[in-house]
Amino acid sequence: MSARVAVVVFPGTNCELDVAGAVEQLGGTADLVFHTETSLHGAGAVVIPGGFAHGDYLRTGALARFSPVMAAVEQHAAAGGAVVGICNGFQILTEAALLPGALQKNAGLKFLCRTVECRVETARSVLSGRAEVGRVLRLPINHFEGAYTCDPATLDRLQAEDRVVLRYLDNPNGSLDDIAGISNTAGNVVGLMPHPERASHALLGSADGVVLLESLLAAAGAGSVAA
Repeated sequence: MSARVAVVVFPGTNCELDVAGAVEQLGGTADLVFHTETSLHGAGAVVIPGGFAHGDYLRTGALARFSPVMAAVEQHAAAGGAVVGICNGFQILTEAALLPGALQKNAGLKFLCRTVECRVETARSVLSGRAEVGRVLRLPINHFEGAYTCDPATLDRLQAEDRVVLRYLDNPNGSLDDIAGISNTAGNVVGLMPHPERASHALLGSADGVVLLESLLAAAGAGSVAA
């Protein structure tokens, strides 16, 4: 039985089909779950994809945090299930307090859409379990508010607890400590700004995102805990 991944869709989400296609290309099953639903239907992992949830009105991710589906996402995370937020999804996870810190506007106030190099900093997360620490991945970014920030005490904890999942080699957006992705303490909730689903085939310019998505599918297949 293939690993099942719930891909959450908010009004304004625009990367859900990219994620679903990449998951299915790698042998998984992707179920699109609209933001008004209250169940993840037994999926083994959840992805909150990129886009502009609720048009990013008020504040990026702030409205999405209150959508009914987020209660199911939070329950899934609390039960140890795999949760990954990509780009706008990362912003939503910080708004929901499933991850610490926040994403602010890029340095120079410029929208960024290009491929960057990121280094895998830990294998202790659901997104990097199959990746070699130190491996450099070429992944696309596509954001205006992607500079990660947090207070000094939080940064100390992230570093001490091995929770920085990816770092930029050449920081494109002013992110604190070159952070491109982080996890929660248990490693089952991960947020990142680069898009692994857009680097899932050589025809897309890079297949470096495959190892991250395979890690997620392995975590999804380890057990379905979602309601």
